[in-house]
Amino acid sequence: MKSTPPPVRRLDAYSLRLFSAVARTGSIARAAEQEHIASSALSRRIADLEHSFGTALLIRSPRGVTLTDAGRIVFERGLQIDDELQGLIREVQEHGEEVRGTVRLYANMSAVIGFLPEKLSTFRARFPHVRISLHEADTREVIRACLDDRADVGLGVAVNVPTGVDSWYFASDPLHVVLPRGHCLEEYEAIDFSKVLEFPLIGVHQGGALDRLLHERAQALQMRFTPEVSLSSFDAVCRMVEAGLGIAVIPQSATSAYAGTAGFICRPLAEPWAMRELRLYALRRQPQLRSTQALMDVLSG
Repeated sequence: MKSTPPPVRRLDAYSLRLFSAVARTGSIARAAEQEHIASSALSRRIADLEHSFGTALLIRSPRGVTLTDAGRIVFERGLQIDDELQGLIREVQEHGEEVRGTVRLYANMSAVIGFLPEKLSTFRARFPHVRISLHEADTREVIRACLDDRADVGLGVAVNVPTGVDSWYFASDPLHVVLPRGHCLEEYEAIDFSKVLEFPLIGVHQGGALDRLLHERAQALQMRFTPEVSLSSFDAVCRMVEAGLGIAVIPQSATSAYAGTAGFICRPLAEPWAMRELRLYALRRQPQLRSTQALMDVLSG
């Protein structure tokens, strides 16, 4: 009686490349640094690969990793497969007439609201065969998505980035104070943060980059940033301010999008740290896929 062969599972080419890096370096941590991916994400990829083959590929120890017999076979063939795939990508990029594909874009809230609609409209007109998969996320998650290869392009507040992630200037997005019409701070051309903290406050996205910044700056003044309420969107914040329930500090991009009624006004926040900058982020790759490079060119243009 013939035995039933085990089911064939799909193999992921990117996981093969990561496995090859581990085999070359003898260390998951060193391979993760080399391939610009979090060690935890790389470990999950290797585990999935071993599950696909139905056997262990690595022998793990405190000193590093070594290959099993099956691992040596996968390593040798994996190098060949990766070389062939990279050659295929270059060939298609060189000879393809139209830019096609899907670009995974992660962006923070202020970028999505204040800048991306017009930029993405321009991009779609130039590259109608490229689909943009847009995800709104906090800047920390934007960077993590780039590192984990969940995002092709990231857009968020300027921060220090890990090795392997490149960044480019995108836009200036300074912080402004939103006030209800007739508020006593309306007479100021620009408002010190210490004065802002004297009044009831409306916060946005508790735990997000802006929320953390305002807490840190209040502590530096030996004061407290204690919003009456923290909301999840800039439009909700502006509506609360308009109703006279407090004042708020939000990016200029958001004030331009939402603070257009006669119910409230905006004033610049008079602090050097309020001159906030947005940057583009991407995992370092040479070359980038044509669709990814095309989006980066439009966004930075």
